[in-house]
Amino acid sequence: MRISLRYRLLLPLAALLVIDAALTWWAASVAADHAETQVSNQLAAVARTLTEPPTFPLTLRVLEQMSGLSGAEFALQKRNAEWVYTFPLEMNSAATLTNSTGPIANISGQEYRIMRLPLRAPHPNEGGTLFICYPEALRRTAIRDAVRPTLLLGLLGGFVGCVLTLLASSRLVTRIRALDHRTRAMAAGDWQPMPLPRQKDELQDLTKSVNELAQRLAEFEQQLKQTERLRVLGQFSGGLAHQLRNAAAGARLALQLALADTQAADREPLEVALRQLARIETNLRQFLDLGTPPTFERRPCDLRNILEQVVETYRPRATHAGVQLKLQRLDALFFEGDLIQLNHIFTNLVGNALDAVREGGIVNVNMTGTSEAIQIDVIDDGPGPPPDIAERLFDAFTTGREQGIGLGLTVAKNAVEAHGGSIAWQREQGKTIFRVQLPAHHASGSVNARNS
Repeated sequence: MRISLRYRLLLPLAALLVIDAALTWWAASVAADHAETQVSNQLAAVARTLTEPPTFPLTLRVLEQMSGLSGAEFALQKRNAEWVYTFPLEMNSAATLTNSTGPIANISGQEYRIMRLPLRAPHPNEGGTLFICYPEALRRTAIRDAVRPTLLLGLLGGFVGCVLTLLASSRLVTRIRALDHRTRAMAAGDWQPMPLPRQKDELQDLTKSVNELAQRLAEFEQQLKQTERLRVLGQFSGGLAHQLRNAAAGARLALQLALADTQAADREPLEVALRQLARIETNLRQFLDLGTPPTFERRPCDLRNILEQVVETYRPRATHAGVQLKLQRLDALFFEGDLIQLNHIFTNLVGNALDAVREGGIVNVNMTGTSEAIQIDVIDDGPGPPPDIAERLFDAFTTGREQGIGLGLTVAKNAVEAHGGSIAWQREQGKTIFRVQLPAHHASGSVNARNS
């Protein structure tokens, strides 16, 4: 049987209320007994004062003063049957006092607790009888006044306990329900983290764990989607890329034949077209190689020559777009790596930089070398990557362009890491810098840069 957590929390409260009621009843009984004892002790003290030596005559004035001090009424029956009393005493009332055997008597319509005291020598009123009549109403009032604070305190404590427990349980149940709704939303695919409670308790720790779980599930879902995309891409890219590469290879062969019959002055446009076809083949290979470690053959490559070829390939495009494409004048720097993969890296970076700048913009390609590393920076003064994808630039299929595929930086990152290097980007003084660092132990030669 399912029992709500709220009621589970209220069960101890019910037990506590029962204990509170029992303790309150016990405290009230003790208070009542104490009040009863005080009244009895007060009457006993009055009796000792009036009857024990040294004694004094019990006149009406003395009895009235004692009545004012104790709240009791007094009736004195003298030895000659004469009565002295502090309250109206009728004939039948006097007979009631004389003949009373119990502790309570009804006198003149009121109940009194009666104490009968015979007066003996050496009392001045020896032979008489003193009746101390304490109003039953006063006794009950004294007991009620003694019991009332205890009952009120017990009831107030029980009520406050109920209210506080109900509020605490309602708040706790509300927080647990919010956590339940959040986990149900996660089960439906919503990975948004929930706000952390302000209270530092176990529920805050549980919320942190749920948020961490949501983040990991979101990352896993993203990886799963990417894996699925790569799987689908792999199913059709092979045949398509094979056909396109055959067509590009035929075009390259035709251009090479045309170059063989062309004068030197007219060769540059054909060479640019030839490099563009080589880039098409490179892009097709990116599809084929995506998701697998890059395979390459290490051999000495002139990084200066690679960067110059990349820049010259993009020079017509930069001129057409009104963008200044600058390259440092570099001395030869040989690096042991795969020529094709290195060309992929810088082709992607320079192409992305040209796409990022507006008309009148500037793209700089700089290379520096130390005894520890070679650094190539591709710098543009464009607005930078959109904030929503800035942290995922090197993930596959992440792009800020409508016509982009989002594979260039992924392939470049794989190629750089396969060469033992690293690639990163940053914004600095309104410019975007993509920085490639390669290990210097694979290089020989020198770097002597002169800006052009």
